[in-house]
Amino acid sequence: MANDLKDFKINVRLKLASLWTAVMFCYIYGDYFELYVPGKTQGLLNGHNMLDSPTKLFMATFILAIPAMMIFLSLILTPKWAKWLTIGIGIFFTLFTLLVGISSLSEWKTFYVFLSFLESIITAIIVFQAWSWPKLTGK
Repeated sequence: MANDLKDFKINVRLKLASLWTAVMFCYIYGDYFELYVPGKTQGLLNGHNMLDSPTKLFMATFILAIPAMMIFLSLILTPKWAKWLTIGIGIFFTLFTLLVGISSLSEWKTFYVFLSFLESIITAIIVFQAWSWPKLTGK
């Protein structure tokens, strides 16, 4: 039939890398849209914000660099390392983003809460995909 489309099995590494990429886009959108919250840019200009010290800024950078690196690491690590690192980091970020979302609940941050829950869903899918990593047949 002309309407039948061939479907290809997507490698688990590509699924993981694309899911980590989706998480990163949600993080970036959340941080960008937060600039539109009243008083946010003024707080950035006068130094009254949650990242008001070099240590806090470094910790935030470090935490957000992890999912960015997972895009790459999902593709290059051995399957065993990629699976277990993905599961561990995925569980951490699922819980972390849920807590951030719950603690951000306010009228002006409903977008942020939505993105936090979406990030948690995506990272839970990441954990599931890694947990379900196909095994070699015949062994």
